[in-house]
Parts: sequence; structure tokens; C-alpha cells
Amino acid sequence: MNRLLQSYISKNNWLHKSLLAAMMIAVFALAACGSNNGGNASPSAGSSEAASPSASASAVSSPSASSSEAASNGTITYQSESGPIEVPANPQRVVVLTGYTGDVLSLGVPIVGVDSWSLANPNFADKLKGVAEISDEDVEKIIELKPDLIIGSSTSKNADKLKKIAPLVTYTYNKVDYLTQHLEIGKALNKEKEAQAWIDDFKKRATEAGEQIKAKIGADATVSVIESYGKEVYTFGDSWGRGTEILYQLMGLNMPAKVKEATKKDGYFTLSAEVLPDYAGDYVILSKEPSADSSFQQTATYKNMPAVKNGRVFEVDARTFYFNDAMTLDWQLDFFKEKFLGN
Repeated sequence: MNRLLQSYISKNNWLHKSLLAAMMIAVFALAACGSNNGGNASPSAGSSEAASPSASASAVSSPSASSSEAASNGTITYQSESGPIEVPANPQRVVVLTGYTGDVLSLGVPIVGVDSWSLANPNFADKLKGVAEISDEDVEKIIELKPDLIIGSSTSKNADKLKKIAPLVTYTYNKVDYLTQHLEIGKALNKEKEAQAWIDDFKKRATEAGEQIKAKIGADATVSVIESYGKEVYTFGDSWGRGTEILYQLMGLNMPAKVKEATKKDGYFTLSAEVLPDYAGDYVILSKEPSADSSFQQTATYKNMPAVKNGRVFEVDARTFYFNDAMTLDWQLDFFKEKFLGN
């Protein structure tokens, strides 16, 4: 594996030097002609720093090339949470080590390797055909995939080794809100405009649906999100995936007071079957992992909950509901519109 890594690094260094030489020649040619092509992207809305894409060598050597064509062979500087990183302006072989697969897919960027959780998501199946399952420990396998960009978590292992394979961009979960997170990934992929357009449209659609739902179920009605995973049952706050961001933040639906208090510290809370009724809202979104122990649903305690008696428990496959990436959020919104509004 060490020989393979050294070989890959050596090849990367050669490519880097070649690209650098080409860019220097282009810069001198540009200065001689007195041209002013290229430039930086304008700062975007939000608290995160904006990326600064620069013109590539191909743009200068071919005066008729469009800006998108110019970027295709170059790099941009992405201002990540760990500092500036040079990333491909037009990535074509992305490895995703954590739950941002749906963000990358929604922006139309090719993926060659993903984490097991993403690969198990039925909603991603068609778009991930032939994509390899990897983890941050599969260094040799990642080398073989020849990625041009790796997206991971701030807790990803082997970061030093991964950086030698391709630019590594990492994020700390919940450091920024879920929509800003999508925008940040858009910046890293040189798709900031596309990401912002999706955000604006999604907020509009979710807010409108929320108004319709409140008009139907009542402004005071409560909604709780509960998940069965393994032998445990959990409830979630307003920013832990499972559709919570949509329900509580964009739609403004009410969380039961006990859930709000219990999830204040960690964002989620483990429940016992006996106390489940205390945390269940007038409506319950029940996210179920297929292999989970769902025996609690056969107890009298569960069956006597008002939400169960009134047919207001909406069950969903947990594998489609875990994350808050763009593709999953779209799917969650459609699910809520169907269950609450019948459309």
C-alpha cells in the first residue's frame, strides 16, 4: 500500500508542477496582452466565507473559451473551516466519506466512492450504481479510485494520508445550519450559484407547505419525530436530520415541550417504551430502521397513544430519512406534503 501511495503522490506532484508551469506561462501571456479575463467570484450570502475561483490556464491560451470551459481544467481556492484549500474547478471523481452524498448528487457532480450509510439509502440507489463503498480507513481502495476531491468529516480518520491522494475538504456536523452546509458544499464544488438557487426554491416550497399544514392540523398541534434503531427508541430536536429541520425550522410546527427540553443538550434523546407517550405529539413521524426491534409497537402503552388511535403516526424507512442533504430534504418535504396534506 505504501508503494502505491508513493507512486500516486509522485504522479500527483508531476501533474501539479506541470499545471503550475502552464499557469505561469498563461499569466505572463495575459500580462503582455493587457487582458483582464478571469477574476474572483463575488461573496455569497450567509455567514461562511465565499470561495474565490480564479481563471485557469486554458482560459488564457484560448481567447474564445467560455468561463465554464476555462474552469474545467483549473482549480479554485475554497475557504474551508480549516483554511484555504485548492480544489478542482470541475471535479469529476469525488469520494464522499460522510452524509453529504445527496448534496453532491443534487449538484450533478460525479461520485466514485461513498460511505455505507449513503449506499444503503434507497433514494440514492439509481444514482449510485457502480459506485464503490468506502470508509476513511480504506486508504488503498481510495487511491485505486483516483479521486480528484475527497469530502469528509472533521472527525475522519487518516486525514494526513487522504490529503496526499486528493484535496480533502472536511466539515464539522452542525457547525453551520443545514442550508448553509449545502451552500458550502456548492462552493467547494464550484457550484455556488446552483446551490443558492436550490436553497431559495426549497425554502419557498417548505414554507408554503408549512402554512398549508398548520391550516389543516391547527396552529397548536404538536409533531414529534421518533426513531427505532437496533433495540433503542429515540426522539429528536430541531436539527438532527429525520426531517426535523423542515418540520420545526421552516414549517414552524410545534415540538412537544418534553421533547424540546430533553433534546436541548445533545439534539436527541433515548426513550423507553414506558415513557414514549410523554414525548409523542399529536402527530408522530416514526422513522423505522428495517432491522430494528419494533416490538414496542405491539404494547398497550403504544397502542393507546392518541396519535396511534387517531391514525396520526406516519411511518417511514429510516434509511431514507437520516440526513439533511439536499436530495433527502426534497424527499422529506414530499413525504410530509403527502402524509399531512394528501398530495
